[in-house]
Amino acid sequence: MYWKNKVVWVTGASSGIGEALVKELAKSGALIILSSRNEKELKRVGAEAGLTNQTSLILPLDLEKYKLLGKAVPLALKKWGHVDVLINNGGVSQRDLAENTSIAVTEKIMAINFFGTVALTSALYPHMKSRKMGKIAVISSIAGKVGTRMRTTYCASKHALQGYFDGLRAEAYHDGIQVSIICPGYIKTKISNNALLGNGKSQNKMDDGIASGLDVTETAKRILNGVEKGKDEVIISRPKEKLATYLKRFAPGLLAKILRSAKVT
Repeated sequence: MYWKNKVVWVTGASSGIGEALVKELAKSGALIILSSRNEKELKRVGAEAGLTNQTSLILPLDLEKYKLLGKAVPLALKKWGHVDVLINNGGVSQRDLAENTSIAVTEKIMAINFFGTVALTSALYPHMKSRKMGKIAVISSIAGKVGTRMRTTYCASKHALQGYFDGLRAEAYHDGIQVSIICPGYIKTKISNNALLGNGKSQNKMDDGIASGLDVTETAKRILNGVEKGKDEVIISRPKEKLATYLKRFAPGLLAKILRSAKVT
């Protein structure tokens, strides 16, 4: 019953993990703000989740245009007067070598994944602080802990999220706000299809690892369970990816050797 009538704002809600989160939240009776760039897909997700105008708000936004995101907060608050939970899920991945990735694409990925997430969180934070309550979750990645080939900028953006939200958690504790970092491994979504090549075009194909990844609905359930319980960090992955996080900590040299030839697409 935790989520019933909680106002939950989900970014990247038009597909993948975000879509699955919306559908699970709807089953639990949450009031949901759905955001992404694609308004048509947001409406589809809302309809499939059984949401109505009384139980949802479609609020399109573009994380890449992070300097404008502050304008979205008053619109979100106008609907129900408050936001209980912000789930920063929106993002984009990468599939190319660093030497082939233009600085424009690097800037785009950082703008969406890091600056957009930080800007929206910062804009909403004063509201949660004034209420002395709230939860902020960010969907990072195993790539936020382990750097791999073909994802250099993506890994950088997720490493940046880890550092920022770890630091924010220490500050937010005194304001009554819980901060949770979620680190998924391979989850079966279209993230690799939409991943950017070095020239800015989408890869338009699914990686083998993603194709055999964890079920997105079960992933959403585990994310919501972790946020509900106020966990600082939740790792959701197969044993292989989880092992990489331990090797990074206890045997970084060994992990470095493994990653030189590991299949990453």
